[in-house]
Amino acid sequence: MLKEDTYLSMSSHQQPKRRVAFVLIDGLGDVSLPRFGYKTPLQVANVPNLDAIASAGVNGLMDPVEVGLGCGSDTAHLSLLGYDPRVYYRGRGAFESMGAGLAMSPGDIAFKSNFATLDEKTGIVTSRRADRHFEDEGPVLCAALDRMKLPSFPQYEVRVRYATEHRCGVVVKGPKLSGNISGTDPLKDNRLLLQAEPLDDTDEARHTAAVVNELSKEVSKILVSHPLNAKRAAEGKNIANVVLLRGCGIRIEVPSFQKKHGLCPCMVAPTKIIAGLGLSLDIDILEAPGATGDYRTLLTSKANAIAKALSAPLNTCPNVFVPGEDEHKPGRPGGYDFGFLHIKVLTF
Repeated sequence: MLKEDTYLSMSSHQQPKRRVAFVLIDGLGDVSLPRFGYKTPLQVANVPNLDAIASAGVNGLMDPVEVGLGCGSDTAHLSLLGYDPRVYYRGRGAFESMGAGLAMSPGDIAFKSNFATLDEKTGIVTSRRADRHFEDEGPVLCAALDRMKLPSFPQYEVRVRYATEHRCGVVVKGPKLSGNISGTDPLKDNRLLLQAEPLDDTDEARHTAAVVNELSKEVSKILVSHPLNAKRAAEGKNIANVVLLRGCGIRIEVPSFQKKHGLCPCMVAPTKIIAGLGLSLDIDILEAPGATGDYRTLLTSKANAIAKALSAPLNTCPNVFVPGEDEHKPGRPGGYDFGFLHIKVLTF
């Protein structure tokens, strides 16, 4: 949904400018589910406000990338923000890790990862999510894993940072790494933990797979012996004794959103993968107190953050790039003129 607020420039020779609030409700168009009596989320929800907006606007259907192509949040959002994922996409791991606060440099690889439960005797992942409510334990375990050492590959640095719920970002830094490898996530419960495999016939991909497989083993060694897991086991809870490494990716190299569109952008996105995508496009990420990225989020805080950013009269956005002109011009009065608000619909 788009809302535009026209404001006039102080200079008479300039054309009127527009501020855009782009509100995306991620998952709103979900399919019917058995738990809802085979109704869609929109059929179940109480939607008088959405009905009012729809009645005053223009409605239609669109495919984020192309007809018939099922998209994940990363590729769909990349496309919606004006970047063809078939050209620019390099895996979702970098988005999750950057959104969690891990800096990435060229040559680094990253994973969108789950704390999960592994049957050590059989090698079967009994639960891909150790616990959806992992806000207290997650940061503690991430701190234990951060900067861990790989005995066979001491030249590599491993960074781990907590993201949301059961998820964390994992970044590996070092020489000759390839993002073209598979992950360790079996994608369903009660399946064998996978080994990372090269996805092309290069020495870099084969070497990277070996590094990542050792990383997976060393992570489990640390987690198994962590006192937090002993406490969870004593309480009858799933232990988090493995991290599923998925979506291996590198940081994308793209023109900034400001350079591409001529708009000074900001974003409210507590969901880490969306925040990381925004950072990859050089979009400023705004804080919204109480916004969590899950069903307990404070929606009014998100809305207020975007409204404040788009209406602040004193802030300016420096170095606005004008498309079609190979130069930067002074920032426009009023600060941000594009605000992206991400709202995640959860139907589990």
